[in-house]
Amino acid sequence: MILLSAGDMARFQTLQEIGVLMAVGVVAALVMARLKLPAVAGMLVAGAICGPYGMRLVSDPESISLLAEIGVVLLLFTIGLEFPLSRFLRIGKPLLIGGTLQVSLTVVAALGVGLACGLPFRAALPVAFAVSLSSTAVVLRGLQDRGEVDAPHGRFIVGTLIFQDLCVIPMLLALPVLAGAGDALTLAKNIGLALGQAALAVVATYLVAKMVLPVLLRRVDATRSREIFILAILTVCIGIAFATEYAGLSMALGAFLAGIVLAESPYANRALSDVLPLRDVLNALFFISLGMLFDWRTLLDAPLIVLGIFAGLVIGKGLLATIAAMFMRFPARAAIVAGLGLAQFGEFGIVIMKTAGALDLMSLGQEGRWISAAAVLSMFVTPLVLRFSPHLAAGARLLRPLERLLGVRGVDSPARDLEEASHHVVVAGYGVGGRAVVSALKAVGVRYVVLDMNAETVRAARLQKEPVYYADVTSEEALHHARVRHAAAFVLTINDPGAAHRTLDAVHRYAPETPIVVRTHYLGAGDQMRKQGATEVVSEELEAAVEIMARVLRMLNVPRNVIDREVALVRDNTQGSARSSTLPRPKLPDLQELADLKVESVLVSATCFSRGKTLLDLNLRARTGASVIALRRDGLLASQPRPDDPLAEGDILYLVGSLEDIRNAMTYLESGSIPEPMSERIEPVV
Repeated sequence: MILLSAGDMARFQTLQEIGVLMAVGVVAALVMARLKLPAVAGMLVAGAICGPYGMRLVSDPESISLLAEIGVVLLLFTIGLEFPLSRFLRIGKPLLIGGTLQVSLTVVAALGVGLACGLPFRAALPVAFAVSLSSTAVVLRGLQDRGEVDAPHGRFIVGTLIFQDLCVIPMLLALPVLAGAGDALTLAKNIGLALGQAALAVVATYLVAKMVLPVLLRRVDATRSREIFILAILTVCIGIAFATEYAGLSMALGAFLAGIVLAESPYANRALSDVLPLRDVLNALFFISLGMLFDWRTLLDAPLIVLGIFAGLVIGKGLLATIAAMFMRFPARAAIVAGLGLAQFGEFGIVIMKTAGALDLMSLGQEGRWISAAAVLSMFVTPLVLRFSPHLAAGARLLRPLERLLGVRGVDSPARDLEEASHHVVVAGYGVGGRAVVSALKAVGVRYVVLDMNAETVRAARLQKEPVYYADVTSEEALHHARVRHAAAFVLTINDPGAAHRTLDAVHRYAPETPIVVRTHYLGAGDQMRKQGATEVVSEELEAAVEIMARVLRMLNVPRNVIDREVALVRDNTQGSARSSTLPRPKLPDLQELADLKVESVLVSATCFSRGKTLLDLNLRARTGASVIALRRDGLLASQPRPDDPLAEGDILYLVGSLEDIRNAMTYLESGSIPEPMSERIEPVV
């Protein structure tokens, strides 16, 4: 029998509890997958089941929380790795203006509700601060899973979340003043000092990471050790996260900044692939630990109160965030999706409430339990809200008056230049695919109209005099004003798969006779889209696979007709194409079978024997073995020179053949001396 010390027993118990949590998390995630719901929701449920208010399978939640916090740091770090500085700068306006509007509106509204409910100002303000903050980890994970970080609503959400993290500093500094531990002058001075320190920390982080990280990672990479590289990446991530924490910012924000800076380096992809497995494990623990905060007993004791607070939080906060997005001139549908993405309580909100409780600003008794239960419940539903928010945004037309008031004029409003449009092409989405289609339509003189949800993209395109409009392409009003019923075709190139299906359904119902061409990420989605009314479905997955296959065969010097046969076979078994396959033509040095052949050029001068003679007269191939493959005259290249055209002074002949053949041909063209005939130089085979 092995006797374990108390410390060993504690460590063994912690490992055992982590194993139990993971097992329950796997089961819950499988159930959610069966119900076609996000796995994150399953992990939150698993935490609620295993936590201190559930089956109490964890005796020390703090040890789990430590690992979970590292998971959040890694989550934000990897998101930053996929968010290079150039992309980050595009969210500057949502960060400053949108974030200010969202936080200010929410604080004022929550403060008013708190005062109306009888809370004293010193208690209502901390609650208002807490309510204004959203869950960075939960929301960013949901956006990343859905591939919507760079969508219009995604950029607004990311910018607002970063602004909220920055607001935590002055909010926490204001609490001691409310508690009577300072005055307004001290508060202003402390906030100014903290913000200056935070700005200095951000600049220092950027400069150090920009100058030091490439040198450090270059030396680490030279060791050719994967273990050392992973340790170096984790050291950089956690080190910068702790540095920003000491500067008054959050660890998560520091990790995000570290990822953004590292994203510009050549090591970004390797860092991302190496850190992802560890991130996913620890991140799962974070969501499970978040679920542990949920107290089922509070919900059972006062269900109406908790659900009322929850509804007010989600609906009220979501509406205010939607209004903030509309002030940024986002179309109504994008604004609603953004608002729903921010309509939950955040981790820092819990920190602010605990700090306020410790300063005796508010009671953490019954009222605190109600707010906490509603807060955690709002985090529970966030993955589901993100999943179904596009469907919930169907009520966008209710905000049309506000949209017009704020000047967000899109194609949903009648446009004079579209009143008589017919036999035109409507393009939904103005990304890379949409621009390629528009460029081709413009080249052949076909009229087109573009609908897009990205406000910045639309503004830039309108400056270029392009007929691009803000539009919710799932809206029948937008389809009506774009005159889709009179269009020659509707081309759907948007990135969001869910929105693509809804758009396809709306277009087919509104204009069943209009041909619809759809781009989809995966080949498997094609059948469903055809059932929904798509005339043509182009799969990115298949097109990329065919192109890769053809290029690999070309590298292996497989004959072109064989490549065309294999491409045709793949297309016959999957998805046809209206165009012939195209491949880069191989250059002579790239063909290994012809590596012994040389290409040389010869200038026909005034004294050359060949001047004035035709290629037929010279009979170069029979006499020397070399062939004329091209002729340059007066700066123009002829790949098939006429054999009866006399050579003139200044002509350049391009010859191909073996080294010996080339030398013989050059001698013959210069002097007219005839080398030994080819037939005599070939020895008979014995």
